[in-house]
Amino acid sequence: MTTKTVKTIYWIGTAMTSLWFAASGFGELTKNQFVWDITLKLGYPPHFIYILGVAKLSGVAVLLTPNRLLRLKEWVFAGIFFDIIFAFLSKIAVLGFPATIDAIVAFIMVTVTYMMFRKLYPATHTALSLA
Repeated sequence: MTTKTVKTIYWIGTAMTSLWFAASGFGELTKNQFVWDITLKLGYPPHFIYILGVAKLSGVAVLLTPNRLLRLKEWVFAGIFFDIIFAFLSKIAVLGFPATIDAIVAFIMVTVTYMMFRKLYPATHTALSLA
């Protein structure tokens, strides 16, 4: 796979992930009835919904910053994966399997995006000097 292809897939995935999580975060912060009804039905407290909205919008800002904040992007990807996994598990426990389709699609989309991120920015390791 060429670097151009990897970059294209990465930025398309980043744009889609950012749109998805920005819409969700905005809905949480503006108390969108659809978003809040589902989240409350899953058993999450109202204060948590606001925290989640701020975290999602902050993460989107980091993801959309090109060629910077790479370590922080790792944390954002981790947070997104936790969000998706918790959404999946909560929905399967409370609403049943059909309600988890969005989480499955999000998981696949973010996984591919993260794989392209790792190809573009390989992890570098330095030896720890104890002297």
